[in-house]
Amino acid sequence: MAELTAEQIAQRAFDLSLLDERQLQDLWGQFGRRNVPTDEFLQTLLRRELLTNFQLDRLLKGERTGFFYGDYKVLYMVAGGSFARVYRAAHKTTGVIRAVKVLRKRYSDDPAQTEHFCREGQMGITLRHPNIVPVFEVCSKGMTHFLVMEFVEGRNLREFLKIRRKLEPIEATKLMSDITSAMKYAVEHGISHRDIKMTNILVSSKGQAKLVDFGLAGSDGSLADEGVAEALNARTIDYAGLERATGVRKDDSRSDIYFLGVMYYHMLAGHSPLHETRDRIQRLSKSRFVDVAPIRQAEPGVPRVVAAIVNQAMNLDPEKRYQTPAQMLVDLNIAAERLAAGDTGDDEPSPAEGDRWQADRDRVASALEAAANRRALMIVESNTKMQDLFREELKKAGFRVLVTSDPQRAIERFQDEKKPADAVIFSTGQLGEAALEAFEQFAAGEATAALPAVLLLGAEHCHWQKRALALQGPYRAVVQMPVKLKPLLGVVDKLLPPIAAAS
Repeated sequence: MAELTAEQIAQRAFDLSLLDERQLQDLWGQFGRRNVPTDEFLQTLLRRELLTNFQLDRLLKGERTGFFYGDYKVLYMVAGGSFARVYRAAHKTTGVIRAVKVLRKRYSDDPAQTEHFCREGQMGITLRHPNIVPVFEVCSKGMTHFLVMEFVEGRNLREFLKIRRKLEPIEATKLMSDITSAMKYAVEHGISHRDIKMTNILVSSKGQAKLVDFGLAGSDGSLADEGVAEALNARTIDYAGLERATGVRKDDSRSDIYFLGVMYYHMLAGHSPLHETRDRIQRLSKSRFVDVAPIRQAEPGVPRVVAAIVNQAMNLDPEKRYQTPAQMLVDLNIAAERLAAGDTGDDEPSPAEGDRWQADRDRVASALEAAANRRALMIVESNTKMQDLFREELKKAGFRVLVTSDPQRAIERFQDEKKPADAVIFSTGQLGEAALEAFEQFAAGEATAALPAVLLLGAEHCHWQKRALALQGPYRAVVQMPVKLKPLLGVVDKLLPPIAAAS
């Protein structure tokens, strides 16, 4: 087949809406002619980031689909499994980056599989937690089914460990706390995961762990459809093997706890405690779970304070395992505190150690409960000194504090997430009119009209006062700077509903 000319490639890209008229005119203007060598033209497209290698490859093969899913333009493939593929994609108009998870064509005409896939998406939409990858849209158009999700810059935990081999106890404990916190939230919303494994944990570039893929999850710990459960048996086989070995029902929520322990072991030791095999019979074998080397035998340097958590999470007797992720999270937080203080638990235990551990459990459990019940304030402020001041003083006042310097990002978070904060404070200080415009959008938005918001007007911005005061009402207030913290909190308190009614 003859090589495509630069003009033919440009026309294909234009026909598929990968390039627009203005971009093409800029390109031809740069070259000064249209009979450009193909290789030079392709390199220019890539260098100027007008197209990606993924797009060009499909374009040159004559593919006409798979470039767009809904309003999102595919940039490249991130991951591909037997059930679905995940792409990095950009919104056509806003440029917002998302992950798009697409059901593979071989399953798109199977009602059970498509129902399962869409159910995964709908479940993801209901879950909003910092350590769970959120789902924003569930789309089915003809034979095409896809989910729009947060794109996490980073890699999955398996890839992360392949590079790092194993983690220091304090880092492994931090990641486990993130994952277990996500599981605590899910369980409190009546959902178990049923597919806890390292490829379903994403580690962001900031070192935060996020749980993804509730595809096998079910309300109250069960799969909603037995036909789907059977069809996806290859993905549940480790759970089936564990539950057969321990004699519990197939939807026992404590199985997730066991596999959290498996993951923790793997991070600490650099290898899985379970014999890794693709053989179905071996994966179902009871001996695979019975013949597990204790963590300190496999990795003698693991601190006792950490090993105790691994051992309890992986106890073959479900009654001796942690009964909920909340229980495990308490111990992980205690371990993190002690590791940070240099207390590994390796000294000869004193008779009072049990009492000390229980006292720590009571203290940490109370702190977690209090944190969960604290109200959250989002501060929209670009001055870093002011950010730090707000963060420090508002935490002292008992609030959880979220800070962003981008007013539009603040608006997006309330559109994307289920109420990330109870109230928002927009400051015009350095942001100027951008903060005022966001305050106006907040008042007009369907999802935010009834949420409290305060606008802090800088002394130099008093000329906007009339415009801002026009928005005042039961959920809006305008405060002229400078202002002291106590009066500001008084304004916020008047806007917030009573504690009993707060969600």
